[in-house]
Amino acid sequence: MKIALVGYGKMGKIIDEIATKRGHEVVARLNETPTKENLNNPDVVIEFSQPEVAFSNIKTCLENKIPVVCGTTGWLEQKPAIEKIALENETGFLYGSNFSLGVNLFFALNENLAKLMQKFSDDYTCQLEEIHHIHKKDAPSGTAISIAEGIFKHSDYNSWKLDETEGTSLGIEAIREGEVPGTHSVYYRSEVDEIEIKHTAFNRNGFALGAVIAAEWLPGKVGNFGMKEVLGL
Repeated sequence: MKIALVGYGKMGKIIDEIATKRGHEVVARLNETPTKENLNNPDVVIEFSQPEVAFSNIKTCLENKIPVVCGTTGWLEQKPAIEKIALENETGFLYGSNFSLGVNLFFALNENLAKLMQKFSDDYTCQLEEIHHIHKKDAPSGTAISIAEGIFKHSDYNSWKLDETEGTSLGIEAIREGEVPGTHSVYYRSEVDEIEIKHTAFNRNGFALGAVIAAEWLPGKVGNFGMKEVLGL
């Protein structure tokens, strides 16, 4: 395939390397605003940029009928508008707060645990924790928000807040230290014990590989998708 990379930071460079190894051609490497001309007619765009420019980047690509795989977090209040644009232009949009295979298995595990714990909500309080490198601009992480949303489906929690859990508001502690690629934990605590599930990323390669796999899957599809569809979870 021909792939355009919009956002060419650390993730973009790793995606470039993995895509090339898998036999794809990277036809654009952009840190500037994408246009029909500088995208160089790709089959798909992979967008890992910054929250403040993600919406306009994606909008431009979709309006040119180019499918987009997006891994930028921190802009999701505008996601419904992007999903509408994808449908209006009869192309595909795929958002992932985290493209790692392990994290997407973790999402499924998290929902199953939330279902089990639903019966014991009087005994256990849920709390989330995420740890990332000091350069990460948004807090909590998009992955943590996805985890929280999975819990909302099977519990009385209906919103999240930075800090401790309170009532129906699920607490997320966001820690920024060193060069940590990403660690996410879900705790269920009672007066007598604690249940914990945890995912730890060792590097960014898993995120990049998942994004390329998503880009291989998306072309030719119309609609809005996530890694759940790509992986058949």
